[in-house]
Amino acid sequence: MRYTITSGERTLEVELTERAGRLHITVDDRPLDFEYEEVDGLGQVVVTSEGRTYAMSIEGDEHEAHITLAGHEYALEIEDERERAAQLAARAASRGGGPLKAVMPGVVIEILVAEGEEVEQGQPLLILEAMKMQNEIAAPAPARIERLHISPGQAVEAGALLVTLGALE
Repeated sequence: MRYTITSGERTLEVELTERAGRLHITVDDRPLDFEYEEVDGLGQVVVTSEGRTYAMSIEGDEHEAHITLAGHEYALEIEDERERAAQLAARAASRGGGPLKAVMPGVVIEILVAEGEEVEQGQPLLILEAMKMQNEIAAPAPARIERLHISPGQAVEAGALLVTLGALE
C-alpha cells in the first residue's frame, strides 16, 4: 500500500509491502533497510535502520501520528492512496472543474453518469476496481460531465484521465 506522509513542509511517498513474512519499505522509491520490534503494547518500539538502532515512542492512528525520537517530537499526517485521490480531486474541483485522474491502476467496472449530465458533490461517477477492492469515484463538487475518457472493462494506469468535469455556471 502507498502512503503520503507529511511532517511540516516535508512530504514523503512511502510504500509498504510484505513478502515472505517480512516488511519491505520504500521511501520516495528508494528501498529502506528497516527493522522494528515492539517493546510493549503502548507504542514503544526499537527501530534498526542502516546499522543504527533507535528507541522511539509512537502515538496516533492511521491518519496522524506523533513520534518522539531522542527527545524530539514529530507530527505526521498520513494519507493512503485512496484518501490522497479524494483530496486531489477536491482541490481540482475548487478550481471550477477539470480533469479527474486515476491515482492507482485498476479496471473500470461501471460508469454511472453520461456526458452532459450535471452531478452533485459526492455523487458517484464510476466504479474502479483496484487491488481487489471496488472504489466509488465521486464528484468532488457540483459539476457537468464534459467528457468520459474511459469505458466499462477498460484497464487504466495511475494518472490516467477518467473524466473531464466542467464548472456549473
